[in-house]
Amino acid sequence: MKKIKFVSQDKHQQQFAAALRKNVNDYFIEKGISTKGNWTLAVQTIVMVILYISPFVLFFMIPMSGWLSVLMTVVMGIGLAGIGMGTMHDAVHQAYSEKRWINKLLGGSLYLIGSNVFNWEIQHNVLHHTYTNIDGYDQDIESKGPIRLSENAPLRSIHRYQYIHAFFFYGLMTISKLVKDFTQLIVYNRKGITRHYKFNPTLEYIKMVVLKLLYLFVIIGFPILFTSYSWWQVVIGFLVMHWTAGCILSFVFQMAHVVEGADEPMPDENGVIHNEWAVHQLLTTSDFARNNVLLNWYVGGLNFQIEHHLFPNICHIHYPHIAPIVEKTAKEYGYYYNLKPTLGKAFVSHIHRLKELGRPKVVATA
Repeated sequence: MKKIKFVSQDKHQQQFAAALRKNVNDYFIEKGISTKGNWTLAVQTIVMVILYISPFVLFFMIPMSGWLSVLMTVVMGIGLAGIGMGTMHDAVHQAYSEKRWINKLLGGSLYLIGSNVFNWEIQHNVLHHTYTNIDGYDQDIESKGPIRLSENAPLRSIHRYQYIHAFFFYGLMTISKLVKDFTQLIVYNRKGITRHYKFNPTLEYIKMVVLKLLYLFVIIGFPILFTSYSWWQVVIGFLVMHWTAGCILSFVFQMAHVVEGADEPMPDENGVIHNEWAVHQLLTTSDFARNNVLLNWYVGGLNFQIEHHLFPNICHIHYPHIAPIVEKTAKEYGYYYNLKPTLGKAFVSHIHRLKELGRPKVVATA
């Protein structure tokens, strides 16, 4: 993989990046507050853990009808997605707490979905946050079989109706991670990425296998052994839970990057993106439904994706306060601030973008 550089000789861009950092830093200095989380974040974590764990415990305690059991697995999926967005995400970015051990502990909540922390840190923190929306580098927008998320990826006939079938495949996100993590870690090991970050490739692989087997034994094995559910009922519940979480996570992530107005640039032949990194992040991300208090709380501020990409080490609880600062600074310097005012408008914009990406790009002629 060729290394990409963000280089701009435009002093206006450099001034914008400097002004943005200063304006946001000044906010925290004036308020005298930490950039990390507080007690409200802890409450959010507790609520999401309860949503995830309580239904699982109830399976062992009381008999349930089939439909109630399915509803409980849906609730588990909602809680699981909430843990991923509001707890794990901040923790792995070292934004949850000033204490590193707390971030490490809560970052490990990723194991609750059977995934791997090291893989996430490379795929998300390193590749996605550095090379946002750049095809071949940002794995979050790589083509996933019948879904094309980048205008620079090969177009196939199956992509024509992706705005319809994407709904189903989005639900497979967390389930596919159970298997994809293995091939992903093999790639990272072969490329020397694992050793580069001072991890032992063999040990990481063994740890991944052990933790995934432990997860599957608890989440599937325990109900089969200690409840009246048959093995196939347990498996169906497991799939419903993951499909629910996968849908929520996929839509939240995609409505921040694969929407109208979000750029998908490619480097030149020398591997250079001719923008300051801060400008690149501004132009490739989108905010949505900033005034929806319940959504802000549940999705862990991931609807403030512009602020998150510019300041990934700031806890999401501060995004509603710094977003107006970022927007004002961007507009003062003449940059487009991509905001979809409601969840519905963001959803529709994503569908429109999926339609565009499923069809040949129309080139205007003189």
